[in-house]
Amino acid sequence: MSKKDTVKEVSQGEKGIYTDAIYDAKVLGTPKLTLLGLQHMFAMFGATILVPMLTGLDVSTTLLFAGLGTLLFHLLTKGKVPAFLGSSFAFLGGYAAIAPMMDGTPNKEMLPYACFGVACAGLLYLVLALLIKIFGANKVMKFFPPIVTGPIIMAIGLTLSQSAIDSCSTDWLIAVVAILLVIICNIFGKGMVKIVPIIIGVVGSYLLAVILGRVDFAAVANAKWLGFPIHWEETAFSVLAGGNVSYLLTAVITVMPIALATIVEHIGDISAISSTTGKNFIKDPGLHRTLLGDGLATILASLFGAPANTTYGENTGVLSLTKVYDPLVIRIAAGFAVIFSFSPKVAAIIGCMPTATVGGVSLVLYGMISAIGVRNVVEAQVDFAKSRNVIIAALILVLSIGINYSAAGAIAFQAGKLTISLSGLAVGSLVGIIMNAILPGKDYNFEKEN
Repeated sequence: MSKKDTVKEVSQGEKGIYTDAIYDAKVLGTPKLTLLGLQHMFAMFGATILVPMLTGLDVSTTLLFAGLGTLLFHLLTKGKVPAFLGSSFAFLGGYAAIAPMMDGTPNKEMLPYACFGVACAGLLYLVLALLIKIFGANKVMKFFPPIVTGPIIMAIGLTLSQSAIDSCSTDWLIAVVAILLVIICNIFGKGMVKIVPIIIGVVGSYLLAVILGRVDFAAVANAKWLGFPIHWEETAFSVLAGGNVSYLLTAVITVMPIALATIVEHIGDISAISSTTGKNFIKDPGLHRTLLGDGLATILASLFGAPANTTYGENTGVLSLTKVYDPLVIRIAAGFAVIFSFSPKVAAIIGCMPTATVGGVSLVLYGMISAIGVRNVVEAQVDFAKSRNVIIAALILVLSIGINYSAAGAIAFQAGKLTISLSGLAVGSLVGIIMNAILPGKDYNFEKEN
């Protein structure tokens, strides 16, 4: 059988409508596989290193555990889910509450306590994974029909859009060049050019910025070629060995509830990846496995001083754009992240990438995520002639986007002495789930579909 026939054979998808997709990227050859892996790494890099920059955590440690966490996730999900795990923004409030930056200087004394709190939050993933394993995913997923997951997926892309526009605004020329290169390569490109538009967009706009003198390479000159990415004094183990017990308890109580929101986001992300690839990953390998992988990756990263991990929308956008759905490509990207974590100089070169370049690429990718949500609703033939469906979708979208763009950026409420802050996406998702459960006229049977 020729390579062309092999690609055709593995490109049908479960629903028979993904005929342009590639599910076995090995037929493309090693050089192309390598490029595809680099493309996914570039897609996640900007957002992944932004979290340690905002919290004071180490960038190299973050890269290491983004890579290792992704590989662990793939091991636990039987290598079936093409998901990359990068730094989670959902826990920024937790880090700020326990270890606030001091005039731009990292709070090295308190960061390990915050990391311990995030590690404990990861335990909630494991508890839910166990419950789903015992009672079945249907008990959970009946609360997540397409009328709920579709708008949630749309909201994921739309709530991220602000960061993309803000990044583009730093230099619209560079951003527009990145956007145009991605679009031109994906629409008019042939062969490999068509499936690596992100790399071409990144490299092309980066080179233009260098030519125009808009890149500062001072950080590259000061960075070492080799360095060990783990620092004992910044790990959670450093405070477990003799830290302040009161601080530890405060970190757990403050940070742990955030996992309730990120678990909902996880289900939305897995639904988005499933919709993108045409495969039901909630059924196989199972939601319990994806939650287990995400939870353990978060625990591992946090204990060693890296941010919490989460499935990355940027990489879901790359999947949708390129139609290369082989999880092997994601594992190659994870391998690159691990390798680069041992080279501060290489990480610095990538870190010097213009903000506008990241913004331009992200603008396309975030839009792709929202489009996936639209497709999720269309393919499920959700009946918007029914008022219940209109109300549910409206509440999810308005709450998720409105709260995200509000002055506070979140909804906070008191539970005793504890202040709990929920993102717009978490509030919108929870309201959508509750409204779908209580409103009459359900028109979707999850058990029948699965």
